[in-house]
Amino acid sequence: MQLLLSLRPRQWVKNLFVLAPLVFAEHAADGALVVRAAAAFGLFSLLSGCVYLLNDIVDVESDQAHPVKRHRPIASGRLPLSQARLALAILILLTVGASFALDLRFAAVGLAYFVLNVGYSFALKHIAFIDVLTIATGFILRLFAGALAIDVPLSLWLGLCTFLLATYLGLGKRRHELLLSLETGVRSRKVLSAYHPRSLSLVMGGFCVATAAAYGAYVMLGETLASYSPSTLWPTIPCVLVGLGRFYQLTSRDVTGSSPTEAMLTDWPFVLNIAVWTGLVVWVIYLP
Repeated sequence: MQLLLSLRPRQWVKNLFVLAPLVFAEHAADGALVVRAAAAFGLFSLLSGCVYLLNDIVDVESDQAHPVKRHRPIASGRLPLSQARLALAILILLTVGASFALDLRFAAVGLAYFVLNVGYSFALKHIAFIDVLTIATGFILRLFAGALAIDVPLSLWLGLCTFLLATYLGLGKRRHELLLSLETGVRSRKVLSAYHPRSLSLVMGGFCVATAAAYGAYVMLGETLASYSPSTLWPTIPCVLVGLGRFYQLTSRDVTGSSPTEAMLTDWPFVLNIAVWTGLVVWVIYLP
């Protein structure tokens, strides 16, 4: 149980981006491809779980000083470091092996994702803004992995919107951590000293506008190889605007220690907005 908690299954919701190519390529009704996409989602979730486990191993000392993170299995001592390291090695071997069995290209992207996050854990997370761009790159790799797993081309528009959105979310996470550190007097990350609340909010606002503009441009000007036209997705634009604005609010005032991901998943207006957006996308693409 302690190992499972360290893999942070609640964060696996981020790996739903692996399924995006399946949905937007109109293959969600193809049983064989759904199985492959589900396998890709599961493997990427395990791989991202290994990344979280690695981060907890590397950050054990700083986590012990954090008001919330000190309760994590490794930081609290409920999961000994020796067992965590052994479990990490075994899980990586099993996940990589299964990834190669699914698709060679998918496995290559998965390895690139893991190597990128190793670099993040040991160096990149200490460089302001580069840390956030690294996180955003991880979301692009999720898209590539999902597309390669079912052998469909990746939309440039989908990649652009995902990168901008992931950068926006990453900046929000840093702002949330910075506000929490100012509230408690404890910095959970060294890189937070390189950020300033006002400049971080301005950059975050810029990416909020850029994300909304990119999505709007995709709907109005984008093209797709699928049978539907992106212009028919215009009813989803208000949902995107509401979601971006709500996330900005959540990272502005929620300094209780919970992560932005947890805040989103427990905020009923945000969850309802995502459900409406998802329903509209499915209706437009699959129920013409």
